[in-house]
Amino acid sequence: MVTAANPPVARPRYDLADLAIALITGLFLAVIALSLCTVPLAGKMVGFRDFVAYYATGRQLVHHADPYDSEAVRRIERDAGLPVHGVLLMRNPPWGLPLAYPLGFLNVHIAFVVWSALMLGCLLLPLYLIRQMHGSPPNPIHWLAFSFTPALMCLNMGQTSLFALLGLVLFIRYHRAHPFGAGAALWLCALKPHLFLPFFAALAAWILFTRSYKVVAGAAAAMAASLVLAYWIDPSAFPRYFALMRSPAVVQEFVPCLSDVLRFSIRPAAVWLQYLPASLASLWALYYYWSRRHSWDWLENSCPLMLVSIVAAPYSYVYDQGVVIPAVVHGAYSTRARWTLLVLVAALAAIGVEATLVKIISRWYLWTAPFWLAWYYLARTARTPENAPMVAAAAQS
Repeated sequence: MVTAANPPVARPRYDLADLAIALITGLFLAVIALSLCTVPLAGKMVGFRDFVAYYATGRQLVHHADPYDSEAVRRIERDAGLPVHGVLLMRNPPWGLPLAYPLGFLNVHIAFVVWSALMLGCLLLPLYLIRQMHGSPPNPIHWLAFSFTPALMCLNMGQTSLFALLGLVLFIRYHRAHPFGAGAALWLCALKPHLFLPFFAALAAWILFTRSYKVVAGAAAAMAASLVLAYWIDPSAFPRYFALMRSPAVVQEFVPCLSDVLRFSIRPAAVWLQYLPASLASLWALYYYWSRRHSWDWLENSCPLMLVSIVAAPYSYVYDQGVVIPAVVHGAYSTRARWTLLVLVAALAAIGVEATLVKIISRWYLWTAPFWLAWYYLARTARTPENAPMVAAAAQS
């Protein structure tokens, strides 16, 4: 209660957390904007991004050729500027082929511009919806999403994890008002299904308990349409894809995530080991949902689900961690201790520096997925020191 003896504490116009957020956001956005604007004009620099795998897949599909033919894809990627070693193949499930197919009709530089614009939209729209779901508060916390390093890496590389982010946010935002459309949006998450295994387990339990069958109908309709398109584009896509995923080049590849570390530390040939953490996490997800089934809120409860999902994913790269943006932003909005925001900014800066120094396949990225989970619970449980009333007032704004 506000009294004359206990006046309200005015929130400072700016504090250290706000300034740090503004600084890191401005710096990262400037770097990404410079990169995206110069690549189409810089000869064969397009070939240095993962986008080239989707472009090469599209070229193969347009010519009714095998999109998983390593030699043919390698030749296309060499022409686009990929270095002489290695080849990048599209590893999304075949129902994602309709996304790559239109790229095959375009020049590689035009295709890069179109793809980058699409990726940018898949980042900006979720960020707008996330802020809207939190009531559009008048503070710069939502800028953290614009400086979330894994998502910016994904945007710069032209990877498809941002599609999955869009699908996740659309589902959370519209599962009540438009369940059919929200279910259809889950198809975007299915482009990277390995990132969502515990999330999907809780989702299935929620659908059965609440009888939200319109969500199932929307998801089924979107999946059926994509499967029909994929079969029309390439009737042999599924057997070719399964052959690729069983090939030694894929099975023996090390991916810098905890599940792969587990497999390679115990028995590299036992592929099932890397699915063990996700299986255990899915059992936890069922318990987590069931213990909260009467008060379930997707905005609130999806945060731990996605953070655990990304930690336990059977394989994932650091750029895949863009899907935890809703959880990180939710934690930032709900924290009562502003210093936790400084910790988050420092982590984002550290990943940015790391990205300039080490390759994407480096073990140095192993700390990032557990960090988001640890930081989220720190942000939700941390308390403002009693001797810092001004910071406490800022946290309540």
